[in-house]
Amino acid sequence: MLLVIIIIIIIIIAAGIKIIPQSKAYVVERLGAYDRTMETGLHYRVPIIDRIANVVSLKEIVKDFEPQPVITKDNVTMQIDTVVYYQITDSKLYTYGVDNPINAIENLTATTLRNIIGDLELDETLTSRDIINTKMRSILDEATDPWGIKVNRVEVKNIIPPHDIQDTMEKQMRAERERREAILKAEGEKKAAILIAEGEKESAILRAEAKKESQIKEAEGEAAAIIKIQQATAEGLKLLKEAKMDDAVLKLKSYEALVDVANGQATKIIVPSDLQSIATIGTTISETIKSKDKNK
Repeated sequence: MLLVIIIIIIIIIAAGIKIIPQSKAYVVERLGAYDRTMETGLHYRVPIIDRIANVVSLKEIVKDFEPQPVITKDNVTMQIDTVVYYQITDSKLYTYGVDNPINAIENLTATTLRNIIGDLELDETLTSRDIINTKMRSILDEATDPWGIKVNRVEVKNIIPPHDIQDTMEKQMRAERERREAILKAEGEKKAAILIAEGEKESAILRAEAKKESQIKEAEGEAAAIIKIQQATAEGLKLLKEAKMDDAVLKLKSYEALVDVANGQATKIIVPSDLQSIATIGTTISETIKSKDKNK
């Protein structure tokens, strides 16, 4: 009998030993009143007297709520569903602060969302997700402090407008895409035309410059040739002057020129008026011819 009693006592004592796992917290009541919170590690609970009122997870919890009907400032009804990321920071407040905390967070999220969307028009609602998320997180975090809950993040998952508005938005987006396509096409054609015109302009300029350079080179060549001729003439006159040739020599040179003309195919000979006499010319020509024949 004594052995049985000892065994029962050992079993009762062993039953009171509790090992709390990581990221868990046990809320303990003694005789119906809150006594303590047992966190990670080895703990002892007095059997019959102590009772575990709640087991709380300290991990971050993700809750996806069903879509809620909301009305925008311009009276458009749409469906919006949200995702709330929260974490329990005080197990006692979470256990005793509110009945059914998850349901309380869901209802608070719905009412907060309606209040925020009610101040925005449809276009603002569709383009202001970050603003909506920030406002909701701030409001929910402040409201859940008495419940021992920390709201880390709130995300608007889907915004579903009515079907007629979706059709209108799709048509508007299609028209906008077509408009952008037309603008890009027109800009491309404009740039292509500008490039072609610039190319033709540069080509015409280059052709004109090439023609100008050619004409300049040609004119410079002609001028250089004229200068060379004039220089040669001047040198010849200078040499004649330096040789001090008299009239007789000059006349002799003229006669030689006439002889060369006479030997040619010409049928007419123009005689200068200052020659002394035709006979003298003839004699001189014949003598010159004879002289040349002998030389041959």
